[in-house]
Amino acid sequence: MKTRNTIQTAAAGLAVLLALTACGGAATGTRATDLPKTQNTRDISEGVQPDAAAVALLPESFKTKGEITVAMDLSSPPMTFLAEDNQTPIGLNPDLARLVAKKLGLKLKFENTAFDTIIPGIDGGRYDFTATTMSATEERLKVLDMINYLKGGSAVAVAKDNPLKLTNDTLCGKNIGVTKGSTQQLKHLPNVSKWTCEEKGQPAINGITLPNVQEALTQLDSKRIDGVFYDASALAWANEQQPNHFHILEPRMDTRTNTNVAMGLKKGSPLTPALQAAIQSVLESPEYKEALEHWGLGESAITEAAIR
Repeated sequence: MKTRNTIQTAAAGLAVLLALTACGGAATGTRATDLPKTQNTRDISEGVQPDAAAVALLPESFKTKGEITVAMDLSSPPMTFLAEDNQTPIGLNPDLARLVAKKLGLKLKFENTAFDTIIPGIDGGRYDFTATTMSATEERLKVLDMINYLKGGSAVAVAKDNPLKLTNDTLCGKNIGVTKGSTQQLKHLPNVSKWTCEEKGQPAINGITLPNVQEALTQLDSKRIDGVFYDASALAWANEQQPNHFHILEPRMDTRTNTNVAMGLKKGSPLTPALQAAIQSVLESPEYKEALEHWGLGESAITEAAIR
């Protein structure tokens, strides 16, 4: 993966979104409002106490080890990325993963890995769970227990000023970037193409699979593709950090699916009941709302950590 040194411009003016290298341990510092978010490494879970009910459900192996491993693709601000120190995982997902670990009374170990390798890693026992803005699909539910923790959504970014005058309904025949292994690639784009284009006799949307959103936005910036179909919160963050590079279509894309995102762990894992209890405890905590508001995602809150 590439290393990010600053949030200034890169080859295509999108350095804020560069893929990031492996991460370090616990965050320190302050959450002062005058500190840029990309430099703010305070651990939101400082002072949070374990939830006795969640701890009681923990398998003995985790109590003995005292640690839990979370897999994340640390390349998607504002959900999951590295601070400017190039060591500390920050974003909404790291915040919530820290809170979950604290509710379980465990130390948290981060593993930075490509999105499409997370599920095989969990299935193979390399990681205990993931919190990386992953939604439940039929295929994922065959190998994972998935527990809701957030409302998500997808949007389309197009070139600055939208010179092609694109809308969510006029993407037929266009080259639209999606990231490898994402729900947009696997499910949403094929479905949207079917009902907005193919069933109406129009050419299908041409999905261009790219390794990550950084590459997709770089290709959009250089006009090699017509749009990027990706997580709405990440596109909003990118637009805020690098204005005047692209335009986000409104409203969000209607994918005719449940937009909740979920933490995932191996299907049938003995950890599932404890993780669900810990997530539910986080959803009911003031820190949950604090984290959402800090990252500009207050409307994404949910109240029930339902198992999918």
